[in-house]
Amino acid sequence: MERKYEKILAIAKRRGFFWPSSEIHGGLAGFFDYGPVGSLLKSNIEQEWKRWFVIKEQMFLIETPTIMPEPVFKASGHLDHFVDPIVECKKCGKAMRADHLIQEKLGMKTEGLTIKDLDKLIKENHLKCSCGGELSDVWNFKLIFGIEVGPGKDKKQAYLRPETAQGMFVSFQRLKEVARKKLPFGACQIGHAYRNEISPRQGMIRLREFTQAEAEIFYNPRDAKHPRFKKIEDEEFEFLPVEYQKSGKEKERFSVKEVMKRGWINNEYQAYYLAFSGKFFEHIGIPKEKIRCRQHLEEEKAHYSKDTWDIEVYSEDFGWVEVAAIANRTDYDLKAHASATGEDFTIAVENEKIMPHVIEASFGIDRPFYLILETSYKEDGKRKYFAFNKNIAPIDVAVFPLVSKDGLPEKAKEVYEYLIENKLMVQYDESGSIGRRYARADEIGVPICVTIDYDTLKDNTVTIRDRDTTKQKRVKIKEKFELLNELWKGHCEQ
Repeated sequence: MERKYEKILAIAKRRGFFWPSSEIHGGLAGFFDYGPVGSLLKSNIEQEWKRWFVIKEQMFLIETPTIMPEPVFKASGHLDHFVDPIVECKKCGKAMRADHLIQEKLGMKTEGLTIKDLDKLIKENHLKCSCGGELSDVWNFKLIFGIEVGPGKDKKQAYLRPETAQGMFVSFQRLKEVARKKLPFGACQIGHAYRNEISPRQGMIRLREFTQAEAEIFYNPRDAKHPRFKKIEDEEFEFLPVEYQKSGKEKERFSVKEVMKRGWINNEYQAYYLAFSGKFFEHIGIPKEKIRCRQHLEEEKAHYSKDTWDIEVYSEDFGWVEVAAIANRTDYDLKAHASATGEDFTIAVENEKIMPHVIEASFGIDRPFYLILETSYKEDGKRKYFAFNKNIAPIDVAVFPLVSKDGLPEKAKEVYEYLIENKLMVQYDESGSIGRRYARADEIGVPICVTIDYDTLKDNTVTIRDRDTTKQKRVKIKEKFELLNELWKGHCEQ
């Protein structure tokens, strides 16, 4: 049976959502291009994220370079900790994750095992490459891309950032001035990050170049009460804390207030942004029943993390996929950069110098992009379509003349221009039968199609067709903005 991923990939290539990058030259694993339709969808997801974090949460939006000098990542700990255990086949040269090989061949959990532990398991169990070749000793592979900046004696070692977060930490002195040296405040940015994955698979789920949307919330650790916690404390999600994972117990639905009461999260800022982020994914079209919040096991935690909760979305083909991580980074990063540079990162609170602590809400954009395609994909008889929410649909409306003669195309283009002037993303199509045009619009998830027919020329009305129900109705083009009201109905509520 054909996997949903294969169906989506076929449409994605044909209709301009995404495709493997540089494919005419054989491609490079872990890199994808976004096509004309996919770029619009991705941009809309990013715009909604900004609306939530910059407008709703009033965070400072910044943009920092993707290349940063070596001292940044020495201070942050990435040069020492951003590694994966690897083995290579002595016969065919294939490289593979040592821990993944053991999990696959022996069915064992490998979290917390050292390089020596992994090496011992491989040798004691005589594990080999799929080609039959012997494997090398296990060694640590650096996931951060190195790059040299400048020529000659001015040449500097630098790296492509593995996360956008460090740009906000090294800019902290500037940010605290903008914040008038008052806590709490948040900074956020959206941009590319890079990780030299050993063997990226699963399509867009694991990339070497990807887009992150990250928010760093700086607060006084002696006052960890979020001012808007009451607004989200009754929100319910499925939670999978460490104790459930260790006991084999299934996830359960709890309110955020109950999770705090049980002591699974003891920081209101972390609990608030976990719930806030979960609600964001619902807002962009991920069904709540496909979302869970899973706490990192001790051996999973990043070197900077006191406590981390992942927001995961269930994929039919890939299982539970992490789409965001809400981490308590304490003062790890600010202390590290202050120590390395001699800068004073403290803020005076009631005549006492406080080193701010940080809660991080770190989102991938590429994984939610794919998972929205998966959860929105519908088959209705012969009809295939994406039921995108109106607030992220790549094309707002498609305009069709019923036939390409008798003045209908000219009238259709008037409507097309009218909608564009009202800031809608509009597609015009007069090629082929009206049924084929509806099908093409469905395949890129256009919520509403507007058809101009002979009656339009008589009474200035058009037929609008709803993508999900295929129901049609007649509306006036300009009278009291009736057409615009119909097109945007429900948009703000979603």
